[in-house]
Amino acid sequence: MKIKSADFLMSNSNVENCPNQPLPEYAFIGRSNVGKSSLINMLTSRKSLAKTSGRPGKTQLINHFKINDQWFLVDLPGYGYARVSKKDKKTFQKYITDYFLKREQLVSAFLLIDIRHEAQKIDLEFMQWLGENGIPFSILFTKADKLKPKAIERNVKNYLDQLLLGAWEEVPNHFITSSSNSLGKEEVLNYIQEINTRFYEGK
Repeated sequence: MKIKSADFLMSNSNVENCPNQPLPEYAFIGRSNVGKSSLINMLTSRKSLAKTSGRPGKTQLINHFKINDQWFLVDLPGYGYARVSKKDKKTFQKYITDYFLKREQLVSAFLLIDIRHEAQKIDLEFMQWLGENGIPFSILFTKADKLKPKAIERNVKNYLDQLLLGAWEEVPNHFITSSSNSLGKEEVLNYIQEINTRFYEGK
């Protein structure tokens, strides 16, 4: 898939106010320091489509970006270590929960994981929640440029092995990515294109 157009449409804090358009949506979410904005900019070939910041937790609303006039990329608030108040964290959590449970246009989520670190409890719990609620998702391992190939292979295997030790019968679909060198870009976009093709053929 080639990204020919990528336009910011709207931000809001209420799933009821999300765009009323019958287009498939792909939600991107992860801990607040995982490099989500950089990854979105890499995938769309836009330097500043999603706002990047040295301060984690910059994304604080549900952000819709219309891609190729065919689908929406949805940038959701991060979770985990953002420097925000407990009240704000609860508010963000409600945005996230409402979006995933109520948004009929959502066809798949992408959960971003920093490949440099061991499995974090908060990520594993969120995956479990997605699985229990029947929400399709893939894992995007980010920042692969920070590690050598053998370390990448080892860390991914360790992460997936831990999932298999839990309640997962098989590991979720996953991609290895880097915003710095566009690693994984073609694979992720082709995956989205495959889902879009099935979506529109089923209309």
